[in-house]
Amino acid sequence: MKVFATYNVKGGVGKTAATVNLSYLASRAGYRCVVWDLDPQGAAGFYFRIEPETTTDPAAFLEKKRGLKAAVRGTNYPGLDLIPADLGHRNLDIALAEFRKPGSRLGKMLDALADDYDLAFVDCAPHLSLVSENIFEMADHLLVPVIPTPLSVRAYAQLREFCGAHGLDRDKLLPFFSMVDRRRQLHCELITSFAAEHPEVLRSFIPYTSQVEKMGEQRAPVQTFAPGSPGARAFQALWRALCARVGLDDGLPAADEA
Repeated sequence: MKVFATYNVKGGVGKTAATVNLSYLASRAGYRCVVWDLDPQGAAGFYFRIEPETTTDPAAFLEKKRGLKAAVRGTNYPGLDLIPADLGHRNLDIALAEFRKPGSRLGKMLDALADDYDLAFVDCAPHLSLVSENIFEMADHLLVPVIPTPLSVRAYAQLREFCGAHGLDRDKLLPFFSMVDRRRQLHCELITSFAAEHPEVLRSFIPYTSQVEKMGEQRAPVQTFAPGSPGARAFQALWRALCARVGLDDGLPAADEA
């Protein structure tokens, strides 16, 4: 099972929209997919019309013998399941610290699903913490949405510095630009300069578009209600770029290239 985590130290950069749309496209391509909503706010579950759990004891969750299998819920889309967020996991860091190897506990839990799924997508909360270190450890690739603004680019630089300082593999980082407005000169300049300095960037971006914003109204991936829209085509292009980078078959016909 290959694990993708959508992560950024900043909030509001399009992490959850990317998780939902990429996992949906992956399931359409024939992969057995599970999304783990590790953000207590439960935005991924909201888009999939699945309410968060209300457990208040994260320690009990980490000790569950059945692991994550008991928490899996089906979505409305074949081949795509969800592990809902848990409102009681705001203090998951504290519970993790009690384990002898706290940096690998969540990865071991996810390993229990390896025979059931081809791909896992983890939607992460925007902070650096012990949970973050678990995510860095268990993910094969970290998808990092970056808004083309100086503060967002700086946040990516801070993430790279954090990985280097803690011995984490920076080659896992796959940044891509999100909420891009090509009418703004600053956005175009930052994308160009960033790509020149960071060859790891995925050469596809998500535009700032109303169709992506309407995911909150529709509570669904953008491809399901606006399949021909710029937002849908952009996520298809991002999925294609991701698959090309990591060696997966994107399952998209050539005519869908964006």
